[in-house]
Amino acid sequence: MAATQLVNPFREGLREDRATTPVQIVIFGASGDLTNRKLLPALYNLAQADLLPENFCVVGFARSEMTDDQFRDALRKSVAESGEVRVRDERVLDELAKRCYYVSGMFDDKSAFARLAKVLAENDQRYNTAGNRIFYISTPASLFGIIVEQLHDAGLTGAPDTPGSVRIIVEKPFGRDLASAKALNTEMLAYLREDQIYRIDHYLGKETVQNILVLRFANGIFEPIWDRNYVDSVQITVAESLGLEGRGSFYEETGVIRDIVQNHGMQLLSLVGMEPPTTFDARDFRDEKVRVIEAIRPIDLKEAVRGQYGPGYVNGQPVPGYREEPNVSPSSMVPTFSALRLFVDNWRWAGVPFYLRAGKRMPKRVTEIAIQFKEAPHLPFRKSQIEQAEGNVLALRIQPDEGVTLKLEAKVPGPSMRIRSVAMDFSYGATFGTEDASPYERLILDCMKGDQTLFDRADGVEAAWSLVDPLLQAWDADKSMTFPNYAAGTWGPKQAEELIRRDGRAWRLP
Repeated sequence: MAATQLVNPFREGLREDRATTPVQIVIFGASGDLTNRKLLPALYNLAQADLLPENFCVVGFARSEMTDDQFRDALRKSVAESGEVRVRDERVLDELAKRCYYVSGMFDDKSAFARLAKVLAENDQRYNTAGNRIFYISTPASLFGIIVEQLHDAGLTGAPDTPGSVRIIVEKPFGRDLASAKALNTEMLAYLREDQIYRIDHYLGKETVQNILVLRFANGIFEPIWDRNYVDSVQITVAESLGLEGRGSFYEETGVIRDIVQNHGMQLLSLVGMEPPTTFDARDFRDEKVRVIEAIRPIDLKEAVRGQYGPGYVNGQPVPGYREEPNVSPSSMVPTFSALRLFVDNWRWAGVPFYLRAGKRMPKRVTEIAIQFKEAPHLPFRKSQIEQAEGNVLALRIQPDEGVTLKLEAKVPGPSMRIRSVAMDFSYGATFGTEDASPYERLILDCMKGDQTLFDRADGVEAAWSLVDPLLQAWDADKSMTFPNYAAGTWGPKQAEELIRRDGRAWRLP
């Protein structure tokens, strides 16, 4: 008897909307780490799931000398080594590899972009892509403007009299402060329309981040209590157990605010705090997100804590301090941890503190949003009956162990009245299976379909920089801070505990 294949009832009938418009995707920085670790496996997964258009090809562009065949070998190596590839299908891999091409050249070399234009024109004929292009700029931000200008000069930015559509994806960080972000927006908008620019933050491609919206706006039980009348506080934690992983030079120029808080942290806060959009289209959705960021009260330096990790232990293994990492100055003042107390000054959230902490070399890797609800106004039980009560908390786990937990108070079984906190858990892995698409798959596919909903707009980027820029300037000017001030493998400096303890609260242990 043939075995019966069981179908997960929660996934039965689900389908993905595939991209259908013919397109070429050009990756600038095609020999780099992000391309090999994330972008090429994401394109393979989309091909394996039959979500790419039939008329499709990939062109890599980088300074490294490489032939078409060598780029195809790089694709095969990336797919073989990636932990995000779900199903290995040699037939699909062979077909995708045949559609890969490579152009080498400097990013400020007009002749290199002329060669690129020639390859794109040939591929238009070969694959009938009709002049439709996506340019994925996976390079340092200092090259964004140069690349866009070169594309314009080569006639590749989609002039009104040329066929096809042109879209450009740019990686974070988008600028390093408010002035550079504004200058970069001005530079790009000199050659492109806003609807052509897709500023990517991979956090918005995570399934559990998008589920924040579904949890809030598709469940009638939450929206009536999602405000200052019922919510005591909000905690957002973005913790990494890893150190620099060979990126010392990058982190010396970035730090925790630019790397995490200005983008990932603000995205999570805006999704928790935003008003219900009229529709889930790009304009309405991004309008509401920007309004939240613009409503955040200017950061008081007394409500901001910074830290830098020293030597310590993570998972029982000794690890070096930040200043001992390769390509890091032995007297570096770059923060690897921050804790902020923020207020959203609008009708919904007036007076509710949002605590946002982010750091490297924490005890474990975890991203979590915790909504702490106010306590019941009166407990008729004796204090001796309450063994362990933490109040009602809705915890949204973004990574790892993605899911949602609601803490409730319940009676412990037995003849006497004893009360203890219990958890109601929803696990993505247990419910839907573990075959979730990577964030880059979702966002690349959205770009192919022309959907900007999960991408940042110019005013959103500038609003986030406007909030953190004064803090960065004050920290850069203050050299009196003593670093390191927390050991690797701990939850940050003591000042972070004092920040929240002043309000009579404590950080959750995710």
